[in-house]
Amino acid sequence: MASPHASGGARPGRADLEAARNTTLPDLLGPDVRLLICGINPSLWAAATQAHFARPGNRFWPALHDAGLTGPLVDCSAGMSAEDREHVLDRGLGITNLVRRATARADELDPAEFVAGRERLAGLVAELRPAVVAVAGVTAYRHAFAEPRAALGRQDRDLAGAQLWALPSPSGLNAHASRAGLAAAFAEAGRAAGLLPSRPPF
Repeated sequence: MASPHASGGARPGRADLEAARNTTLPDLLGPDVRLLICGINPSLWAAATQAHFARPGNRFWPALHDAGLTGPLVDCSAGMSAEDREHVLDRGLGITNLVRRATARADELDPAEFVAGRERLAGLVAELRPAVVAVAGVTAYRHAFAEPRAALGRQDRDLAGAQLWALPSPSGLNAHASRAGLAAAFAEAGRAAGLLPSRPPF
């Protein structure tokens, strides 16, 4: 069920956030996705605004900006504008989530939801044919793909013909990842997807 909050330029209040619990957020997808970024699940803020990674303090959009994957810094804390949506899609980016329902924290999710999310993701990738799928959260990747020792970066396996990457979670709760580190990780995945120039040889 989609969130009842309609984004109209105002940030959601406490009642809006509570009403968004267990609602869903549509994928952000276009016909020419090269890099499909897969979040863990929507935050209450994201579901309330119907905008991915919208919660203030999340480093996702700043990291994409610093990586060169977007031009202007996207601010969708009060909802995503049509211009920003078009810009993101024109850049060859797409966004989905492993688990569709919104929660206050990722640890509220059941392990079975990650497995079901992996199956849905595989079907989506087979349909869209992106070059790279990047799961933004290595712990979520480990749960979904039953690889408890998976490390960050390019994985040994592919998913429906796409390279599979595990990236750090951009959540403000992830104290292990800096904005610069996140930008570097997203840039690596972007280069693999052909969205950024390859590094010059040394």
